[in-house]
Amino acid sequence: MKKIILLGATSNISKYLIPMLLNETNYEITLFARAANSRLSKYSDKPRITLTDGDWNDQLVLNDAISGNDIVYLATGHFIDANQNVIQAMKNNNVKRLIVAGGLGIYDEVTGKFGKWNAQMMGNYTIIKQAAAVIDKSDLEYTFLRMSWLYNQDDNFKYQIVPKGQPIKGTQVTRQAIAKLVTDIVKNPNLYKYQSIGVVEPNTEWDKPSFY
Repeated sequence: MKKIILLGATSNISKYLIPMLLNETNYEITLFARAANSRLSKYSDKPRITLTDGDWNDQLVLNDAISGNDIVYLATGHFIDANQNVIQAMKNNNVKRLIVAGGLGIYDEVTGKFGKWNAQMMGNYTIIKQAAAVIDKSDLEYTFLRMSWLYNQDDNFKYQIVPKGQPIKGTQVTRQAIAKLVTDIVKNPNLYKYQSIGVVEPNTEWDKPSFY
């Protein structure tokens, strides 16, 4: 049976991703987070789930946790040191497939009035861009998700992919849709391999997200 580890398994996206992976795949799932055993205790009786307490800045713990997995999901790609640690642990264990949840704007690809609004809201992108570059240069089989502004809406799994090099105009996308996309990639690991992709909800090309 194949295995996936979710690093940052208490994230808002993971809330929807975990049950989706349980329902739609047969993967064994490791949930890695600070105090995972207490914060994610509702999954403790699931035979396919392993709870692992850890910090992705602890190289030894991270190395042990990643060992034996086929896919690594990283709940945020905004931290340089964490990205470097994850990449090193993956290389130590010959794990190649990586899915990273990140933000839009790292290639200055957000255009128009939405682009100006996004830049005002996000501020200085320097560290985020440097962190993303660590993934880009990793030589791993990565998919970096440049997600538009996130919100929750039950049963809204609509997402649209914007290839690297194309402007991002869609202002929002649901966490449920991101969970669906990650699940789609887990079910077909060749999907979007070696790619940084924009992810938006179709027909949301506005000046800013509807919830602002």
